[in-house]
Amino acid sequence: MIRVGILGATGFVGAELIRLLVNHPGVEITFLDSRSYKDIDYSTVYPNLRTYINAKCISVDLDSDLDNVDLIFCALPHGLSQEPVKKALEKGIKVIDLSADFRIKDADVYADWYGVEHKAKDDLESAIYGLSEIYSQDIKEANLIANPGCYPTSIIIPLYPLLKENVIKDDVIIVDSKSGVSGAGRTPSEANLYALCNENIKAYSLGKHRHTPEIEQELSAAATRQVMVQFTPHLTPMTRGILSTIYIKNTKYLDYDDIKSIYEDYYKDKFFIRMLNNNEFPQTKAVYGSNFCDIGFTIDKRTNTIIIVSAIDNLVKGAAGQAIQNMNIMFGLKENEGLNIVPIWP
Repeated sequence: MIRVGILGATGFVGAELIRLLVNHPGVEITFLDSRSYKDIDYSTVYPNLRTYINAKCISVDLDSDLDNVDLIFCALPHGLSQEPVKKALEKGIKVIDLSADFRIKDADVYADWYGVEHKAKDDLESAIYGLSEIYSQDIKEANLIANPGCYPTSIIIPLYPLLKENVIKDDVIIVDSKSGVSGAGRTPSEANLYALCNENIKAYSLGKHRHTPEIEQELSAAATRQVMVQFTPHLTPMTRGILSTIYIKNTKYLDYDDIKSIYEDYYKDKFFIRMLNNNEFPQTKAVYGSNFCDIGFTIDKRTNTIIIVSAIDNLVKGAAGQAIQNMNIMFGLKENEGLNIVPIWP
């Protein structure tokens, strides 16, 4: 039995971790950390988990409350994960960090984009980027996993094989992504007020979204050269889901079967990657509440453009589900253990 603790348990990602872990046969949840809801029943905060979770939230003491866990999920905001991650690793506890703190290998780049100095640079060097389908061999041996961001997951998975095989040019990669409001987090703000989200769609952080360096880092690693993307995210009036549409020039004049065979080589045995048939394209409803990533593509011969569409649930494959998938890999379990969830439809 894997004994896990969750730091930041009352955010949307923390709650999603708990929703999934209560049905995992190999996991025991040892504590639910929340400073805001200390001593309050967790099911009061999230009534959907009534009868599943009877514990109260606690404010974890990093020096004394980490002794009876094998793994910590750190679901804290960026900038707040570095101290608890360092202390957990010093105690020999494995960590899966769901913030951005250990995703970007260059501490100066992290500081530029997130406005926070990185104070755990030694641990940053040892962190493994936790894109489960691509880095599973490294994840098996890791003590610290930097769980990928939601937008990057939806973008890197469909692009990685094509860049790795050097069949596309990377001088012009345009990504248009749309996300549900839960991606803005649980703290009230103008970004998630009902009156401003309902019946409204808007682009934001044009040319400066914080996930950009993470995306470019991993795509550059695939291509073994510097790759840049034009990434524009949009907030849409739905609760969950990300739909990313990617445009790349078809400079090598590939046909549909050429691209399909590359995807099959990389993802045919990957349970959570679903390649759709020709002329079928992903939709967020088809992955709602699940750990799947759906991918479809077409070639626009008129403009000689490859158009790729991917869909994920931002809270599951984009966060908590992939974290649990990484846990399964780290502890030698089947990747889909505790994650065999049929998407909700309608």
